[in-house]
Amino acid sequence: MDSWCWKGSCLQTECVTMQRRIGEIVAEMEVPLHCRTEFSTQGEEQLRMQGSTDYFLSSGDKIRFFFEKGVFDNKGNFLVPPEKAINKIAHALHAYDPVFKRVTHSPKMQALVRSLGLQKPVVVQSMYIFKQPHIGGEASSHQDATFLYTEPLGRVLGVWIALEDATLENGCLWFIPGSHTSGVERRMVRAPAGSVTGLNFLGSEPARDDSLFVPTPVQRGALILIHGEVVHKSEANLSDRSRHAYTFHLMEASGTTWSPENWLQPTAELPFPPLYT
Repeated sequence: MDSWCWKGSCLQTECVTMQRRIGEIVAEMEVPLHCRTEFSTQGEEQLRMQGSTDYFLSSGDKIRFFFEKGVFDNKGNFLVPPEKAINKIAHALHAYDPVFKRVTHSPKMQALVRSLGLQKPVVVQSMYIFKQPHIGGEASSHQDATFLYTEPLGRVLGVWIALEDATLENGCLWFIPGSHTSGVERRMVRAPAGSVTGLNFLGSEPARDDSLFVPTPVQRGALILIHGEVVHKSEANLSDRSRHAYTFHLMEASGTTWSPENWLQPTAELPFPPLYT
């Protein structure tokens, strides 16, 4: 299975609760000038924006704010209202915010993951993605295992919840069916100490035919399961409607080694928490 979509309405209440809570978090947001990091998924630009800042590299056990390109002036001041500038909030909402922790570990989520046969799933990261109107950047084609690599492969699962309708116009997900069987040709790894940037890429992303991608528009409340090796992307949002989503990644911990080269590592403060409670 490369991806799977649950198009029920049983998550509608959680959608309202999560959006309300994220509004409160954004209203209380304080990000010092030196921590105002733009987020990108574009190769070398990604290394420059995230790999050169400890704000990103140490965010695995924290709740931090990342912004769209072009929303700051040359002094780091906002050019648009801060609540319209955010790309995502990441990477430990599931651990430290009670609303997102409750949704992530809810009985219905546990039951779903149990039905897939996962024995010891742990939560490795979480993100609230805004996909802002007009400026929401594209997520270029990628595999989650590029960033969250395990041995053996096939042990990472993404859970993606649409908090608003995801359409062709505002940046729904696109997948290449069957691409989860082709292995991983590119990895993002932590660079050795003393390197100019904190991250490097091993290998390269192969050229992919756009005609192979299949769009997956879904309504608010839908849940999409994403295999760690399936190739997927989302286009820039040029519409006047946002595309909010909450997503988190699980790893089957039984018989699995989390790569020590991954940018994201469990810490003493936050070991990867078990999904089942």
